[in-house]
Amino acid sequence: MRLLLVEDDPQLGPQLKTALQQAGYAVDLATDGIDAEALGDIEPYDLAVLDLGLPGRSGLAVLEHWRARDNRLPVVILTARGSWQEKVEGFKAGTDDYIGKPFHTEELLVRIGAVLKRSQGAALGKLQVGGITLDEERQRVILPDGSESGLTGTEFRLLRYFMLHPGQVLSKSRLTEHVYEYDEDRDSNVLEVYINRLRQKIGLGRIETRRGQGYVFMDAAA
Repeated sequence: MRLLLVEDDPQLGPQLKTALQQAGYAVDLATDGIDAEALGDIEPYDLAVLDLGLPGRSGLAVLEHWRARDNRLPVVILTARGSWQEKVEGFKAGTDDYIGKPFHTEELLVRIGAVLKRSQGAALGKLQVGGITLDEERQRVILPDGSESGLTGTEFRLLRYFMLHPGQVLSKSRLTEHVYEYDEDRDSNVLEVYINRLRQKIGLGRIETRRGQGYVFMDAAA
């Protein structure tokens, strides 16, 4: 899953980006409201973590502009402003959740995970599809027989995206857009290598190739 992190603090921004990457997300960092608004309209992010006190354009204005253009990008507001009035303003503008500074990174990760699952129509709690469970904290996959395997960062991001979209045909371009960061090399041949590695770990029939279309994550082994 790919996130847009919008935070202008020169220490907190990079720290949060690293923490989110370690939690298995592809993350692009924007440091002002104008760039953030443009990226949120152009790039296919799964969620934005949006600070309110931004240079150039406030986070609230960015969110209002997105919603006015029917951009339904899920948003978690991140701000030092903790009054209930500002929370109400944020929710009226269309945010999906709200967390005030200071905060624990673990809480932010839980809130991001919950919003992502709701936005994809997935049940809250453990991510489970067809007997396969994804341990998001340890970045491991648990099979129906109880055996488990560790995942690399890219394998984890791919499997999480597949499991949030079971039964859907996912093209290579869509997968790369949601698994890699803006400046990463998006070689489709490398993507195939990672998909084949996943097949070795979860079963060859779990990820079906649709020639000329992409891949489908199956609810049960084919």
